[in-house]
Amino acid sequence: MSGLGSLASALIILVLLLTWDQELCYGQIHDVYKYSRDDFPAGFIFGAGTSAYQVEGAAAEDGRTPSVWDTFTHAGGMLDKSTGDVASDGYHKYKEDVKLAADTGLDSYRFSISWSRLLPNGRGAVNPKGLAYYNSLIDELLKYGIKPHVTLYHLDLPQVIEDEYGGWLNEKIVEDFTAYADVCFREFGDRVSHWTTIVEPNVIGTSSYDNGMFPPNRCSNPFGFFNCTAGDSTTEPYVAVHNLLLAHASAVTLYRTKYQANQNGLIGLNVYSFWYYPFSNSILDIQATQRSLDFLIGWIMNPLVFGDYPEVMKKIVRSRLPSFTKDQSEQVKGSFDFIGLNHYLSVWVKDNSNASKTAPRDYNADFIPTDIIDPAGLQHCLEYIKNAYGNPPIYIEENGYGLFPTNDTINDVERVSYMSGFIGSVLDAIRNGANVKGYYAWSFLDVFEFLGGYQMRFGLYYVDFRDSNRRRQPKLSAVWYSELLKKKAGIRMSRKELQGRSYSQQ
Repeated sequence: MSGLGSLASALIILVLLLTWDQELCYGQIHDVYKYSRDDFPAGFIFGAGTSAYQVEGAAAEDGRTPSVWDTFTHAGGMLDKSTGDVASDGYHKYKEDVKLAADTGLDSYRFSISWSRLLPNGRGAVNPKGLAYYNSLIDELLKYGIKPHVTLYHLDLPQVIEDEYGGWLNEKIVEDFTAYADVCFREFGDRVSHWTTIVEPNVIGTSSYDNGMFPPNRCSNPFGFFNCTAGDSTTEPYVAVHNLLLAHASAVTLYRTKYQANQNGLIGLNVYSFWYYPFSNSILDIQATQRSLDFLIGWIMNPLVFGDYPEVMKKIVRSRLPSFTKDQSEQVKGSFDFIGLNHYLSVWVKDNSNASKTAPRDYNADFIPTDIIDPAGLQHCLEYIKNAYGNPPIYIEENGYGLFPTNDTINDVERVSYMSGFIGSVLDAIRNGANVKGYYAWSFLDVFEFLGGYQMRFGLYYVDFRDSNRRRQPKLSAVWYSELLKKKAGIRMSRKELQGRSYSQQ
């Protein structure tokens, strides 16, 4: 899971995810929804995912060079001072993990490629051992009939690129990202049916360049979450996202002109989402809610669909918001075959526009969301995108539930209830016409979490991080999800039945 906009939001999310109380945040633990896989459209994809830095480990092995996350964690950037040096050791245990995915019944496995493992210098020569690893992972998945869904970039920029010219703050990165994408399409595209170019550009803008809670840890007073030594929170979020969109569009143009006709794959961009509820029925709160949707979802979706940023952003941000040239607008517009959506929580929004008119301003002062809650807002979000953006094909690429390690780790009844409710909301959205093509649980395994290190567990499979062998063990949620995918009757369990059913009974 990734971090989000404001200092207040980040702190609330972190507290919620480290001390999650389903009764408080979700209202009550619901019975498991009564639906089956057969209720979903033919061809609907059920999967689960991880990302390179969060799962692979082997940080300094076989030619891989540091990413910005290596630098950040080794400088003590995480609250628990953890690193992804070993993580879940997926680099060495991928065959075991693919077998678990097959046993679970996954249609697809979503993973990302480490740019600095494949291209240690950020560009130029391909690392043969990195190439061999990803070829082997893809081939292993296909051996079991599991479709690889590959993300090119999951927040782990090669440090060499950051050092050379400032990474996403410099338009030079468009050329380097496109060259990296070219290597991936060329080497893996004959076996990959779905590509996501970049994960959560809106989160990268806010968490890396506004509050500084993610690397490269850039922010400016008084907006920073950590002690940033450089940055400008009032402008850099918008510059970074602009370059992220241009890099995405360039990679899509390359794929469509050079590869797609022969490889027959699909390509898209990922967006992080909240659903927003007005704090009251006042006109100001309702307007603030729409403003929040425009600043979070519209920031990415409007350029993709209409070729430009939302009008409210241009009005509020003014000259701090970069402009697309005519050619850039035409390239960005329509640069997707599908949209990937990450969704975990919903937010109450109360208008604060009068208090936010004083300078200086950052991204969060421009729209200001408040208190975090967790109702089933995913259906509303999907139907909003359907109505506002022409009903594009959507894959839910991340949705999951974090538990503190002291909770009942294996018999994770709360996670089953959460997943059941959100998958049910996807089904409701589909029945109302939303063009949803698949659902990926986050995460397949317990991994290094960008917000909480190893103090937060989202996995369907438990990983013992105290064990040098990183032993895996299925949780009750893995059993429940497997039964859903295999159309077994166990899907129709109530909360009481779940609580009385330990994993050892499976």
